[in-house]
Amino acid sequence: QVQLVESGGGSVQAGGSLRLSCAASRYAYAMAWFRQAPGKEREGVAAIMLDGRTTYTDSVKGRFTISSDNAKNTLDLQMNSLKPEDTAMYYCAADLSLVRFPLIRSLYHYWGQGTQVTVSS
Repeated sequence: QVQLVESGGGSVQAGGSLRLSCAASRYAYAMAWFRQAPGKEREGVAAIMLDGRTTYTDSVKGRFTISSDNAKNTLDLQMNSLKPEDTAMYYCAADLSLVRFPLIRSLYHYWGQGTQVTVSS
């Protein structure tokens, strides 16, 4: 079992930055950030494996950076140059097994409660 607690969401104007954090109760082989906007499916944003490999969805490449501290079991998402279309509930996800496709929702067994990010134009 892995318990996940997100923090760091909030409201910001377009072009601004936010940093999300996720505290995990133990290490996980795969960790990721997903987001879900009203009326839309939950989508993978960024993922990081225990060996440091990262994956990003195309819409956030060059703007978002995922990082983890394996000693502290924490996961961060630095979000720069935010756009209104980044507005969503952001969820931390983790799995104790190898995740072959890091941005596929169904491959993660553990989820946080989410933190809201709102970007105004």
